[in-house]
Amino acid sequence: MSELFPRKLVMGFGFSLVLTVTALSVYFLDMSFAVGLTILLATALVQAAVQLIGFMHVGESEDKVPIYLNIYYGIAIALVTIFGTLLILIWDM
Repeated sequence: MSELFPRKLVMGFGFSLVLTVTALSVYFLDMSFAVGLTILLATALVQAAVQLIGFMHVGESEDKVPIYLNIYYGIAIALVTIFGTLLILIWDM
């Protein structure tokens, strides 16, 4: 019966909850800007890794190249969007 129980998924869900509570604690504990931003960025990166590895099963298939290319493409689009928004709205270009 234990081989039917989705142990990895439950552990990933629990770890996601811990990361979410950690991120919420930044708001409720009224931390300084630098400390809060550092904690939020760290928990966001770890949360993304947990989601990709634990729930989207990245790395379990035989052909890993398309999966990682899609991840790099998504990161590139996100960075272009962020820096494009900063250029237009903040730096008045």
